[in-house]
Amino acid sequence: MRLVGVRTVTQAAAWLDRVGLGLLFARADVVLPSLWEAIAGDAQAPWAIRDGDGAFVRWSKSAGIAWGLKDELPGSGVACVGRHLGGSAVALVAPRTLPLLYALTERAGDEADFRGSLDGLELEIAETVLAEGRLSGPQLRAATGAPKQDVERATVRLQRALVLTHAGLVEQDRGWGSVALDLVARRWTLPELPPAEEARRALAEVVLDHAVELTAADLSAALGWRRRLCADVLDAVAEGRDGGGFRIWTRN
Repeated sequence: MRLVGVRTVTQAAAWLDRVGLGLLFARADVVLPSLWEAIAGDAQAPWAIRDGDGAFVRWSKSAGIAWGLKDELPGSGVACVGRHLGGSAVALVAPRTLPLLYALTERAGDEADFRGSLDGLELEIAETVLAEGRLSGPQLRAATGAPKQDVERATVRLQRALVLTHAGLVEQDRGWGSVALDLVARRWTLPELPPAEEARRALAEVVLDHAVELTAADLSAALGWRRRLCADVLDAVAEGRDGGGFRIWTRN
């Protein structure tokens, strides 16, 4: 049964625990479930209220809930949130699923395990967060002296590598609060990590449980893996059939 009408952190955490892995907002080219659909009931629900001429009036109530939960979930420690799956989408990772993703980094899971895998600005940012605690983009720019665009690109790469993750908001003197970033391995207690091959199979099953049937391209778009690898993993966990020029995998 789908959980629709999500309004609170508790409800959102329950939804995420059930699906294992999702996006903040739905994307037509990604088969993962979205928190937006769980809130609004429809992936295509409008984010904004507009007047008769189509001009923006205000954000919808559902949009306000979605943006609030995006920051409250990691701030409450019940979801790992960030650009962890590639692309520009904000991903939501359930605590039970996080060790599977982290296992693919082939790092140890301790706070300084990024050393040896980073260099340049990315290493400087990670070391700064290690020393200072969670920091926002403006704070990282002040600490490193690097241009805004360079810091933004580096922090996105660090999120994709599961070095950094969202950690609530940092209040600013003016305007909205700024998203804080912290080390994944400090914010989350990571149990003994499974072998990478086992983790890939389990992650494919998480996606398959929601989508029911998948192509290698579907899994690649969801998790950012090479299509050949996706096909091999799906062969190990699902039953494939010819889909008219391409292969489709379903639950065994």
